Amino acid sequence: MSSETVTREQAYAEARAVLDRARVRIAADRAAGRLAPEVELLLRRLERQQRERQATTPHRAAA
Repeated sequence: MSSETVTREQAYAEARAVLDRARVRIAADRAAGRLAPEVELLLRRLERQQRERQATTPHRAAA
C-alpha cells in the first residue's frame, strides 16, 4: 500500500495560500468596518509587534 505524499514545498505553498486568503478576507472586513472593536485592537497590536520584530531582525540576503 502506497499513499501519495505531499512535498514540503507543496505543503508550504498551500499553507501560504490559505493564509493569504485569510489576510485578504480580514482586510476586506476591516475596510468595510465589520470587525469588532476588540478584534481591531488585537490586529493593531499584532501589526505593531510584527513591525518591531522586523525592525530588530536583520534581513537575510536572497540566495
